[in-house]
Amino acid sequence: MKEGFLEKIKPEKDLIEKEFKESEYDLKRSEDALNEKDIKWSIIMSYYSMFHAARALLFSLGLKERRHFAIAVVLEDLIKKGKLKSRFFSDFHAAMSAREDADYRYTYSEETSSYLIDSAKEFLNVIRSMVKK
Repeated sequence: MKEGFLEKIKPEKDLIEKEFKESEYDLKRSEDALNEKDIKWSIIMSYYSMFHAARALLFSLGLKERRHFAIAVVLEDLIKKGKLKSRFFSDFHAAMSAREDADYRYTYSEETSSYLIDSAKEFLNVIRSMVKK
């Protein structure tokens, strides 16, 4: 927060639900893209599904990120507090890296796409259950 990458906000249910809807939409687009053999787009959309689910979690905690990496910082903090299993951070980080590889280095595979779709589904479910508590 000192660096300005996170800011305190008032949690708003509408904003949280909007992020979950975006996450679901992106997950569906990722699945559709994989079925259409658009592997690059599938990977990108899987990452954004996880990104929007994580934003919903941050908003529920009264936080808003200014950079994507700030989400990872919050996820790591939740692991240290015993509120999130480390594999969900690992999956988020893998999705972020795969998206960057697809976007900037033109490196992607069907295997990565399938893995990220499964990871995004599980990530969304876990984050949704955390927010409901």
